[in-house]
Amino acid sequence: MSDPVAVVQQYFDALAAKDFATVAGFLADKIVWHQPGANRFSGRQEGAAAVNAMIGGMMQLSGGSFELALTTPPMLNEDTGLVAATIHFTAHRDGAKLGQDGVDLLKVADGKIVEVWLFSADQPAEDEFWGR
Repeated sequence: MSDPVAVVQQYFDALAAKDFATVAGFLADKIVWHQPGANRFSGRQEGAAAVNAMIGGMMQLSGGSFELALTTPPMLNEDTGLVAATIHFTAHRDGAKLGQDGVDLLKVADGKIVEVWLFSADQPAEDEFWGR
């Protein structure tokens, strides 16, 4: 599949279903992931194994409660392979709750997600939730 919007839609569908094997299949081996903030998951992740480990860490820390869903259809920027996705994500752990909107910018090439930049509506609240 080479349609960037379809790739991103199916990636988010798999995330929403917590089908992590399918999620992993959409990530390029050499993906670069830019996770914002100042928490234990923040920073640049390089490679599918590192991204999968980060997602797994979020699921483990939240007791499997981390959920993410598209709030509007993905939007393509012409021939750049860049797809913007407005999202809402939630999680809970140890009595703390996280729920906020964000924007994910994904670059798709040859049917795979090759680079991702994330933007959270309230980064300090997200940092506090995930901790150091």
